[in-house]
Amino acid sequence: MRLARAVDAFLRHITIERGLSAHTVSAYRRDLSGYLTWLSERGVEDTEAVTGELVTTFAAERAASDPPPASTSLARLQSAIRSFHRFLAREGIVTDDPTTKLRPPKAPMRLPKALPVDDVVRLLDAAGPAPADAAPAELIGLRDRALLELLYATGARVSEIIDLDVDDLMHGDVLRVRGKGSKERIVPVGSYARASVDAYLTRARPELSRRGRATPRAFLGARGAPLSRQSAWLVIQQAAERAGITAHVSPHTLRHSFATHLLQGGADVRVVQELLGHASVATTQIYTHVTVDALRDVYLTSHPRAR
Repeated sequence: MRLARAVDAFLRHITIERGLSAHTVSAYRRDLSGYLTWLSERGVEDTEAVTGELVTTFAAERAASDPPPASTSLARLQSAIRSFHRFLAREGIVTDDPTTKLRPPKAPMRLPKALPVDDVVRLLDAAGPAPADAAPAELIGLRDRALLELLYATGARVSEIIDLDVDDLMHGDVLRVRGKGSKERIVPVGSYARASVDAYLTRARPELSRRGRATPRAFLGARGAPLSRQSAWLVIQQAAERAGITAHVSPHTLRHSFATHLLQGGADVRVVQELLGHASVATTQIYTHVTVDALRDVYLTSHPRAR
């Protein structure tokens, strides 16, 4: 089979059958496009002509390029290639998988940046008024407060929150979230977030909805269209600036803070894994390093014979 045709079949597979996000599919398409261009320059146009030596040479060249790619980008590139060839072998399009000897690069462990609890409170207060304090005209403030309260209360990814429909928010103190690969999980919603969400839905969203086309999406922009990831990022940046927080703050910062604060409060790591929607507990365990560092800092500053 021609490689270009095979890539099209693979992209359809991960979109329809595996339900990967549009962002992931787009990234895989870009990575595989570069891979096919490289193979074409060497006269390789057919799936059966791809060898293990070609795959490892391509990966080595990309790793040695100047400037060197980020380890995460290189890992994603290799994941795309590996998934593509495994798909071909599984479907019987090729007889052998040429990526069996391809080893992913070891990414450096980066500890997630979490905000102290006091900074989170300041950030939420700066996003918008509390439900009881909101004036009738503060539509955007109610929306922004509800958005940030929900992000911190659930630890959900920003894409998971802005993809929510109004009906998804009508289940009391729990929220059904659709994560990566369209996998669903149930997360609790605390009383502060619940009050902010209710205030937004009853007092702000109806007016925002009248400004644009009808949509079931819960979070809307000023003109009534569904809120974008970029707009959600801007909401947090502006709230951080008003709160006087100088550290870098993004939607993912609230997810990191959610996990870190739960573990610091005594939550079991497997419970946090379930709440975050991590496929492996190893991914969640990176947060335990953060809490151990915090314990070490307290010990060093508090114990009379620690130093």
